[in-house]
Amino acid sequence: MPGSATTFLKRNGFPHVNIADLFIPLLLAVFVIMMFRKQKKTTQSVAQQRSQMVPGTEVMTQFGLFGRIVSVDQEENKAVLELSPGNTATVHLQALTKVVVQQPAEEAEAEETPQVPDDASSLTLGKGAARDADANQDASARNETPEETLKRLSRDDTKEN
Repeated sequence: MPGSATTFLKRNGFPHVNIADLFIPLLLAVFVIMMFRKQKKTTQSVAQQRSQMVPGTEVMTQFGLFGRIVSVDQEENKAVLELSPGNTATVHLQALTKVVVQQPAEEAEAEETPQVPDDASSLTLGKGAARDADANQDASARNETPEETLKRLSRDDTKEN
């Protein structure tokens, strides 16, 4: 084909371009761009977290120590944490990894309120307890005679054995 584009490129001094030869450099460029974007996001999140770390803020360190920030020294990269009243610890700023967000009082009370069952049958475990609870509900729903109760109980005992 004398009029094709590749013939024109070869005649005018352009080397033959293979798309497979461009694959690795393009892949490398995409990888570098993704690294820079991730680094930028990480830097922004660290800057936002550092701006929240002011005296009075409750934080957690990398090693799981919780405390309230008393003072921050940006030049020395140190923070003084109050672990309990009158008990302080000095840590490196990079050790402060998380700002602890306090829950509203209503949610905290709702979580602390235990759920109390209405009757004792829900506290017992096992098949027998569930069966007894069902039997009690059945007996109270219909007034069965003592003979009927004995028959029902003997039936239940033979089923278990």
